[in-house]
Amino acid sequence: MKIAFYAPMKWPGHAVPSGDRLLARLFFAALARAGHAPFVASRLRSWEGAGDEARQSRLAAVGARMAERLVRRYRRHPELAPDLWFTYHVYHKAPDWIGPVVSAELSIPYLIAEGSVAPKQHGGRWRQGHTAAQAAIRRADAVICINPADLGGVASVRAGRSPPVELPPFLDVDAFVGAGQAPAAQAAWRALDLPPGSPRLVTVAMMRHGDKLLSYRALAASLAGLQDLDWHLVVVGDGAARAEVRHAFAGFGAGRIRYVGTQPADVVAALLAQCDLFTWPAVAEPIGMALLEAQACAVPVVAGRRPGVQAIVSDGDTGLLVAPGDKLAFGAAVRALLTDPERRAAMAQRAASQARARHDLSAAARELGSLVSGLRPACGSA
Repeated sequence: MKIAFYAPMKWPGHAVPSGDRLLARLFFAALARAGHAPFVASRLRSWEGAGDEARQSRLAAVGARMAERLVRRYRRHPELAPDLWFTYHVYHKAPDWIGPVVSAELSIPYLIAEGSVAPKQHGGRWRQGHTAAQAAIRRADAVICINPADLGGVASVRAGRSPPVELPPFLDVDAFVGAGQAPAAQAAWRALDLPPGSPRLVTVAMMRHGDKLLSYRALAASLAGLQDLDWHLVVVGDGAARAEVRHAFAGFGAGRIRYVGTQPADVVAALLAQCDLFTWPAVAEPIGMALLEAQACAVPVVAGRRPGVQAIVSDGDTGLLVAPGDKLAFGAAVRALLTDPERRAAMAQRAASQARARHDLSAAARELGSLVSGLRPACGSA
């Protein structure tokens, strides 16, 4: 099937890396691996993060014009028309102004992956986006949720329609791990000249204000009580909150924290493979793809117990999860694994095995392929 692919928050080719862009690329790849022919239908970014109602109205108008333009194009050139419309990530800050219109006009199935509902936005600053997101989620022929926290809200909006389909977060494990084993990636991580000998903690996250900065501060506070142990922390990431992040770790001994900035995916994979424990408090983290990347590289995890994190990390098996915001418990979990290398090694093996068995791109492609094939006869697509 020809599948029109749209990601209203970040299209797969967006210049700024993030978990959202990564998942958009992975869903696109999964559809292709399932035997379909996805193509990017629009690059329009409907995301509006400031609660600016005037800008939201302008984006809605642009989306409506784009939908009309696409419908005219596909009617003039039926050979270009999609058999199905697929939108990745629909919520109040990034509604889909295009897909519902095009799919209705062309009488093709409409599929959403990662739809979420925030009832508190019903009368808030994003009420336009909230209303549009709810309408799209209700209208969709199927909705995929990769964060368990979204299941209840989506199900309530779709009352009387098919329930949401749960799909575990996924990664192209072979491609990611293989990229880290390439000679160029190996040379790049060696050039970082990381401290040898002592256990290496690692975290991979953008340095953004808001929840990311809160996680960095929580991590610094949690590790402050572990300075009697021998370890180094490798921090991969950069961003506007760089100064605040460095300030949070200012009380640590010289050389204890090593900042390596933003790195390409192959170098991240190579670096993860050389580290011993991934640490991230995951404050308000929706999913946390870096946690999955770490486990694919056989690195166990200590993280905050969030629904999206629990979909990736098996507590006590591939890592340790603690109550969100409990800095003492987080530090104790890190200490427990730092001082028990045998337990850490066993977790590392199980983490790699689980990533391949449950979270690999091939498994997601099979589930997506089955879902898409089931929509074709149900909606009468060609």
